[in-house]
Amino acid sequence: MKQLMLGVLWGFFAGLAFAAPHLPTDDNAVLERLPLRRNDPLAIELRQLRGAALARRYFELAMAQGDPRYVGYAEAALRNAQHDAPAETLFVHGLLKQYRHDFPGALADLQSALERDPELVGAHSWRAAIFLVGADYAAARDECRALERLASELIAIGCRASVDALTGKARAGYDDLKAELGGRSDAAPELRLWVLTRLGEFAARLGDSSAAERHFRDALALGLRDDYLLAAYADLLLAQKRPQEVNALLRNWGQSDNLLLRVALAARMQDSPDAARLAQALGERFAAAGLRGERLHLAEEARYLLDLKGDARAALAAATENWKSQREPRDAEVLLEAALAARERQAAAPALKWLDESGFEDARLRRLAEKLK
Repeated sequence: MKQLMLGVLWGFFAGLAFAAPHLPTDDNAVLERLPLRRNDPLAIELRQLRGAALARRYFELAMAQGDPRYVGYAEAALRNAQHDAPAETLFVHGLLKQYRHDFPGALADLQSALERDPELVGAHSWRAAIFLVGADYAAARDECRALERLASELIAIGCRASVDALTGKARAGYDDLKAELGGRSDAAPELRLWVLTRLGEFAARLGDSSAAERHFRDALALGLRDDYLLAAYADLLLAQKRPQEVNALLRNWGQSDNLLLRVALAARMQDSPDAARLAQALGERFAAAGLRGERLHLAEEARYLLDLKGDARAALAAATENWKSQREPRDAEVLLEAALAARERQAAAPALKWLDESGFEDARLRRLAEKLK
């Protein structure tokens, strides 16, 4: 999800979102360059990397900044990789496939990487994450058990707590992870950010908004850009009807559709004169992605259609399609809300079944389920 500050960043959005699409006439034409100066430390670092190392760094940038252009650069760096590639190359192939939502292909590549290097911690971690997206909690726990043998206690507990938080054991998972982080002052900043973001999400689901905000703020204080963190914190602020703080949070970020969605929602909540233009900008981004065959943010598109366009049936169609491959809490929430708004209760059946079978604890989703039942 994406959000941007109103007013200050509107000029940026206007130029980015409302220009007519450009159809190049030359296959070698340069359409856009990444915003890096030649002497920028990051640019220097990228020039020194090759192959899988370069592709992995580009992927990390895409995840941190929500900018899909970096994924295209990563794929280009691996274009000539062989089928008998080493574990690291297969691992990065898996990361890129999961970004494109080719989850079966990603799992296969990650498994192939593990066959070459059974102690590749990242492959187990990402397989666990993909299984969680698909609500295959037994398979995710298997990957967590592998991490208990190979990774630090903090990573292993974080993996296990992530499964617990989705299967009726949120309080235990939260307490275990919080206690472990408290004893790990030497944890790397990137790992601390990941753990603090998870803790913020768990606390929010448990109804402890104050603790959730404290965790999110601690994560932000690390000074590392992370799109997922920004979106999660923005969602908490929107739920508490604090749109001005959403604007302040997202003041300096603008490439991510996810964050732009949240900026547009904040504008609507404020009855801002920019609300319609931001919604139009977001709609044009989704339309352009559809023309490219890249509907990678269907949950966000469904939220846009429901909350900004008021088209419940279109939102339900997007949410239903999204549920086929992604079955996380936010995916369930938008499916339940769209089904309720469209008065199509039967369409919510898959999410209601997931809610009953998983034991997921979230008061808001439970209330939605009761309305639908």
